Parts: sequence; C-alpha cells; structure tokens
Amino acid sequence: MEYRIEHDTFGEIKVPAEKLWGAQTQRSKQNFKIGGERIPLGVIQAFAHLKKSTAIASHSFGNLSEVKMKAIKTAAEEVIEGKWDDHFPLVVWQTGSGTQSNMNMNEVLANRGNQLLEEWGEEDRLHPNDDVNKSQSSNDTFPTALHVAGVIAVEREVLPAIDKLKETFEKKSEDFKDIIKIGRTHLQDATPLTLGQEISGWHRMLEKTRSMLETSVQSMKELAIGGTAVGTGLNAPVGFGEKVAEEISKSVGIDFTSAENKFHALTSYDEVVYTHGALKALAADLMKVANDVRWLASGPRSGIGEITIPENEPGSSIMPGKVNPTQSEALTMVVAQVMGNDATIGFAASQGNFELNVFKPVIIYNFLQSAKLLADGMISFNDNCAVGIEPNREEIDNKVKNSLMLVTALNPYIGYENAAKIAKKAHKEGTTLKEAALSTGLLTEEQFDEYVDPSKMTGNQ
Repeated sequence: MEYRIEHDTFGEIKVPAEKLWGAQTQRSKQNFKIGGERIPLGVIQAFAHLKKSTAIASHSFGNLSEVKMKAIKTAAEEVIEGKWDDHFPLVVWQTGSGTQSNMNMNEVLANRGNQLLEEWGEEDRLHPNDDVNKSQSSNDTFPTALHVAGVIAVEREVLPAIDKLKETFEKKSEDFKDIIKIGRTHLQDATPLTLGQEISGWHRMLEKTRSMLETSVQSMKELAIGGTAVGTGLNAPVGFGEKVAEEISKSVGIDFTSAENKFHALTSYDEVVYTHGALKALAADLMKVANDVRWLASGPRSGIGEITIPENEPGSSIMPGKVNPTQSEALTMVVAQVMGNDATIGFAASQGNFELNVFKPVIIYNFLQSAKLLADGMISFNDNCAVGIEPNREEIDNKVKNSLMLVTALNPYIGYENAAKIAKKAHKEGTTLKEAALSTGLLTEEQFDEYVDPSKMTGNQ
C-alpha cells in the first residue's frame, strides 16, 4: 500500500495515499481498534449538510472566501450523495465528544476541496480546522449532526413505515368487520368481538405512536451549532447559529432552528431520550401485534388457528411441511434490540458533566439503529405477513359456538351467580352452554336464543 505523509499538532503520520482523510482520522483509526461498529452513514451525511451550511454562513459573514466556500460546499454535496462513504472509517468507540469524527469530516472536505481548487486552477487551499471548521467546535457540531440525523431517520424512515403498516391494518379492520370471534383476556376465553375490531386496536396503536413520534421529534429540531466549545459561542460571529440552522433547513428540506440555550444543547440529550421513548412505545406496540398474530395463526391443527398468514419459507430442518411465523419472530427480535438501545441511550444521556456530555457517538448509534430496525421491520412484517392475513372462518365459528363466555349475556336476566353455575356445569359435563342452561330450568329455549346472540355482544348493533 502506498502512503503519503500528513501532519497535525502531534507531528507527522502516514496515511493511505488513496484516502481523503488526514492525520487526526488516522490517529483515531489506530488508537481505537474497538469493535467494528462504525459511525453511521446517517451521521456522516448530516455532518456534510452541516459543513456545507457552515461554509455558506461563514461566507455570508465575510469570514470565508467565495471560492473556498464553493469548494467546501461541492465536496460536502459529494459526501451527501454517498461518493466518499469509504473515507469515513471511524468506529463508535472513540472520544465521547465525537471530535475525531468531526475532524474526519473536516479532513475529507479539506482534501477533496483542495483537489477541486486545483482542478479549478485556484491557488487557495483549505485547512481542515481554519476553514472547514471555522466558527465551530466538535462540541457543537457533533450534537448538531446527531439531531439532524435523528430527525431525518424518524421523519423519512420510521413515519412512512408506520403509515404503510397502519394502512394495511385499516383495510383488514374494514374487511373483517363482520367476522364474529371470541375475545381473550388473561389468555382465557372472553366475550365476543369482531376480527375487525381486534385489528382496529392494532391500527390505533400505530396512530397513537405516530402522533407521539411527530410531537417528540420536534424537540430535536433545535440545534447546538453556534455554541462552539462550552456554549458561549466563542470565535463564532453573533447570529452564526441562526444562519447555519437556516441553511441546514434548506439543504435537508426540514425546518431546523438554533437552540435557544446552547449550554443546554451541548450537555443534555433529553430531547433524544424523549424521542427514543416514543420509538420504544412503538416497539412495545409492535411486540403486542406480532405476538397476537403468531398466537392467532398458531397451529395449524393444535393451536388457536383463527387466522392464516403467508407461508414464506420452510420452518424446520427436520419436520417436513412445518411453517413458522418468522416475520413475527424477526419483528419481536427488533423490539428486544430497541428496548436495549433505550436503556443505553437513557444511561448515556444521564452522563453529562458540567458543559459537555461525552457519550454522543453511542447515543446516536443506538438511536439510528432503533429507527432503522423499526422502519425495516415494519415494512418487512407488512409486505411478508400483514397484507396476507386471512380469517379461518370455520375455526372462528367453532370457537364461538363452543365458548362458555357467551353466558355473560345472561347476567342481566338471571344474575351473575346463576350464569356462573350454567358455565361451570357446561364445562364440567362437556355439554353446550345451551344444553346446560336449559337443564337448570332457569330459562326457556326461546329466551336463551334471544339473550345469547353473539352478534349483539360485539357492540356493533
């Protein structure tokens, strides 16, 4: 491998000749050989939006020449397009402020920008600190990129995935609105409802958690940029944060604002905890839905078997013909990961000391992983399972006919205790509810048929 010599305040260091990063990136790469989890591309792209915007802002304040601004802007746009993804090699497990990732971006943009300046026949050259990082600190750039990346993930990945699955459940709820089945509480038989009503609960879960996410993510649209090292804005012109937020909004296509209090923005991640809490609420609902689906589809002969789901692949290496609820299993594993991520984010966010929180990389790594897994998981569950849910009408009807909890309809006419006697008698003797009721002499056949009508017990009448 060929190398070139780069230098920083620590001296000279060899860097792979074909790479755009510089000395500080190389030192981090050598000093933090921990795991393989790299800084997510979502953060890299958010950083590129930020550096493009800071260059424009610095130029507008007269602190950066037009040609340098143009070089940084062009290089940043190339990063946003994914042209230089393999030039951002740093792992999550680095400095807690994300300084090396900030410098990784500064160095790549400076070196690529200098290539462009040379191609354009310009004599000016970019410096990663003096030009690309002008009026900034890692302490305000990393949290800014963190918020931008998190907002993009929620609004452009998670919310559309929710909408897709929600639409499926809305359709299924309408399609199955007249299919009467037995409800279950405590995993025991309960009173009737329709399959459409049951699925409407799933639909409403997604409506509610979508609303929670929409509300909570607004708080993440406040950006730390302009606070520089400790929140005072040292070395940044007055109004710099506001101008950068305005430019980021244009670049990303989402409205961001400059945080009112930069001291809070540098050291606190309460907005991220709040928003990830909504992701956790979504995960909790998805666990319930996925479990309901696999219970209701269990069988095909020895389980509940009230619905059928698509058969996507063989389920066993030893049992021929076995098919498993694999989409439910995948989605519930996603939920387990999100719950763990929430614990990590909550703990990491609690570790702000004085003017800075130094758990930033692990916070955004877990946040973006949760968003990605939930979005992908919902789309996979929708496309490969939910859209193919169908009722097993024969099994549903048999369970309704044999249910003992239909006796609840008799409470207003013969009282709770007498109704309980009928249910227990039918269960003990293995007879139908009707047979047990008539044998007690508490009501006639005509009365039983009038009072015990499952269609009247669903609330649809």
